[in-house]
Amino acid sequence: MITENYTFQSSDAEKTTIHGVKWTPDDGEVKAVIQLNHGMIEYIERYAEFAEYLTKRGFVVMGHDHIGHGDSVRSSADWGIMHTDTPSDTLVEDMFTNYRIICGQYPDKPFFILGHSMGSYLLRKFLSVKADQLEGVNGAVIMGTGTVDDGAIKAGSAVCKLIALFRGWDYKSKFVAGLMYDANYKKFDVTGENKENSWLSKNIESVTKYYNDPKDTFAFSLNGYRVLLEATAYDNKMENIAKMRKEMPILFVSGEDDPVGGLGEGVKLACNKFIEAGIKDVSMKLYKDDRHEILNELDRETVYSDIYQWMAERM
Repeated sequence: MITENYTFQSSDAEKTTIHGVKWTPDDGEVKAVIQLNHGMIEYIERYAEFAEYLTKRGFVVMGHDHIGHGDSVRSSADWGIMHTDTPSDTLVEDMFTNYRIICGQYPDKPFFILGHSMGSYLLRKFLSVKADQLEGVNGAVIMGTGTVDDGAIKAGSAVCKLIALFRGWDYKSKFVAGLMYDANYKKFDVTGENKENSWLSKNIESVTKYYNDPKDTFAFSLNGYRVLLEATAYDNKMENIAKMRKEMPILFVSGEDDPVGGLGEGVKLACNKFIEAGIKDVSMKLYKDDRHEILNELDRETVYSDIYQWMAERM
């Protein structure tokens, strides 16, 4: 696998330089392309093992660090901070910029796109907002997603706005961070102290690596949480789901014990909404006993294979 870095300019107020990574097959023979969109408080290099699996099967894998993440910052002091008044719109625009870059390099290859966790909510918005410009997409993989209650979204938004009124949107609130862990998290450790019972995965090695990495353990700003609140509010509306391309295949994949997905129930609700909206090819796979990061789970090779096979059938 050949690894290269690339950059492009964000649509945020600071015109941030976005850091991207491109993984290509050693032999240069490209069968298809996939764009990855990472989750909250992580970065694109964490997907290198999955990328290696796909490059061995002829895929080019490309993805970028969202603003406020990884190397898409001026310094580590900017981790978790997003300089934009409409953060979810900005992140969706950055995803679209990267989409155009990738399509420009591989205009004739089958194209897939994947979003994990926060990236899954952004991807769902992306597939709706940009629907009329995504005719070249062969399929989308929505990973580690869920369904957030509208009442919880409104309450969270109100709290963030109130605190921001006094502290500003760059403020990092421990109180707001605590609100993000609902009842579905109670059976798991969310602090990193009990790694065997982490909400992230059963893979202690992966969990330990996560909590030892400063790029995975910074605090999120109020504006960062606003990304999730804006995206989930948009995603919940049937009229927005109905804007998506009906012929685009969709695959939902999550751990059955993922608290983000409501221990599977929130994934089922999201999947059923896509079916109700008339999307013709919608599939769902829940992995028994797996938690949030299924690409890092003990059975990750099975997950890799399932995603690859699903894409191979739609090239």
